[in-house]
Amino acid sequence: MRAISVLGATGSIGASTLDLIRRQPGQWRIVALTANGNASELAKLAREFAAEIAVVADEAALPALREALAGTNIHAAGGEAALVEAASRPADLTVAAIVGCAGLAPTMAAIEQGRCVALANKEALVAAGEVMTAAVARTGATLLPTDSEHNAIFQCLAGNSYDHVRSITLTASGGPFRDWTLEQLHTATPAQAVKHPNWSMGAKISVDSATMFNKGLELIEAHHLFPVGLDRLKIIVHPQSVIHSMVEYRDGSTLAQLGPSDMRVPIASCLAWPQRMETPLAPLDLAAIGELTFRAPDEERFPATRICRATAEAGGAAPAVLNAANEVAVAAFLDGKLAFTRIAVMVEQVLARYAPPKPASLADVMAIDAAARAEARSVLELVTQ
Repeated sequence: MRAISVLGATGSIGASTLDLIRRQPGQWRIVALTANGNASELAKLAREFAAEIAVVADEAALPALREALAGTNIHAAGGEAALVEAASRPADLTVAAIVGCAGLAPTMAAIEQGRCVALANKEALVAAGEVMTAAVARTGATLLPTDSEHNAIFQCLAGNSYDHVRSITLTASGGPFRDWTLEQLHTATPAQAVKHPNWSMGAKISVDSATMFNKGLELIEAHHLFPVGLDRLKIIVHPQSVIHSMVEYRDGSTLAQLGPSDMRVPIASCLAWPQRMETPLAPLDLAAIGELTFRAPDEERFPATRICRATAEAGGAAPAVLNAANEVAVAAFLDGKLAFTRIAVMVEQVLARYAPPKPASLADVMAIDAAARAEARSVLELVTQ
């Protein structure tokens, strides 16, 4: 029986992970489950899977969690320090699925154990890529990419050398607005932005998909996960979301990973690695799909990929600033305080106004993140006046 912790158990990635574990009775022992503030759902899952510890990031939800777990042997805790402690507990695999920079410290704590971490939190690697990859090298930890695109690349690279790679192509669905005009994008609403045509995801990542920041962040993440050089990383829009990414080799061969638009596929790849496991998904029916189409990204309507590539080239603290600014901008859009097309404008303004030195530690990254968010809030006040 393998031990596993799921950081972000009540989110979409956590739910998909636990669904697969539920289908393999007797194969997994749950060490830790965490959530932001949904105490009732977390307690329900902790009881079902007999977790050792359940943690809410929001300490205000801790009394409710303790009450819901009364009479069990499950330890309840709350706050950032408790999240880090839970992530530090020995486990064969830790699924890091806390959304945003809030997942950075717990993810680093799991990496410090020197074991396998299934990374579903792209913002952590974007904000602290050099710091995190240095920790992986130092501890001997294994990062298993859980994003569908990076997991596809991971599978296509298996057994091959980076020296043989000509290019890596990340595929993008294009989001719900891929066929909208620039004039239409000015009036896009949060309700429209979160209705992704192919994937079932949380609000923040759905908006990122709509703006194409999601793909830009994935480009930065791929730069750290697969060090072939930025010039060999490409993006292509593939509306059907059947091919999840591709690797072209110097002999002209291109390997692509195909599968249904369901996160249980890449999660299953991580859970079973280096083996394979059954999933409840129907086989891919290419005849029914009919055709696969591709187009180049339109960086006039969706400048996020251009902004993210430039940020990756700048390196240093720039990706952390970009990530923080984007999180603030997306939250403002979801709250109805910022127009959809102003998200990218606001991110660029924050990058232009705040350029701190390169971070050397996790503490540096967290300080940069906090300062960038403050700068973003100042910019938000200016653009909404």
